[in-house]
Amino acid sequence: MKKILRFLFKTILWLLTFPIIGVVVFKWVPVPATPLMVIRYFEQREAEKETVWKHNWVSIDEISKNLQLAVICSEDQNFLKHNGFDMKAIEKAFDSNQKSGKMRGGSTISQQTAKNVFLWPQRSWLRKGMETYVTFWIELIWSKERIMEVYLNSIEMGNGIYGAEAASQYWFKKSASKLSKSEAAAIAAILPRPLKYRANPPTNYIASRKLWIMKQMSFHGALNYEKKNEK
Repeated sequence: MKKILRFLFKTILWLLTFPIIGVVVFKWVPVPATPLMVIRYFEQREAEKETVWKHNWVSIDEISKNLQLAVICSEDQNFLKHNGFDMKAIEKAFDSNQKSGKMRGGSTISQQTAKNVFLWPQRSWLRKGMETYVTFWIELIWSKERIMEVYLNSIEMGNGIYGAEAASQYWFKKSASKLSKSEAAAIAAILPRPLKYRANPPTNYIASRKLWIMKQMSFHGALNYEKKNEK
C-alpha cells in the first residue's frame, strides 16, 4: 500500500511540476514539437500514407497582424480581455451542448495553446483538468503576445501542416508576414477542422465563414497587446 501511495504521489507531483517547468522554458524557447505532431506522424505511418510534417517556427513579428487578428475574431474574441477563461463562451457552449446533444467547444486561445503544446488531443476529465491547470500558469507567466506567438506556431493548419509559416507557404505560397486580410481569414476559417477543410481554394462553407471573419476583423479594429503585456 505504501508503494502504491508513493507511486501515486510521485505521479501527481510529476503531472503538476512538469508543465510549470515547460511553461517557464517556453516563455523564451521556441516549441520544437507538440504531442499532436507526433501522434499525426505515427497515424500517417500506420495508415501507410506519405508522412508530412511541416513546421517552421517564426517570431511574432514575422506573422502578419492580419492572421493574429483573424484567429482572435474566429476563435476567441475576448482573448485580450480574459485571463485564460471566457466564462460567457463556456456557458454558451454548455447550453448549446445540452440542447443539441452535439459537442461545441468554448475553449479560449490560451486553453487551446495549453492543450496543443503540453497535452494530448483526446477528450477526458483528466485532460480538461490539466488544461485548466496549465492555462492558469500560461496566463500567469506569459504575455498575451507570447501566447499568440506559441499558438500560431504550434496549431494544426492542414494535413501535416503546423504553424503560421508552414500554412502560409502551403496554402498561399508566401511567408506568414505577407498574408493579406482575405488570406488570413481563409486560414483562420479552417482551424476548427483543419484536416477536413481547405483554405485555398475554399469550399462554399469556408468562403462564407471567411467573409464573416473579415467582417469581425473590421468591427474589432487594430490589434493592441500593450495592456496585457504588463506582466
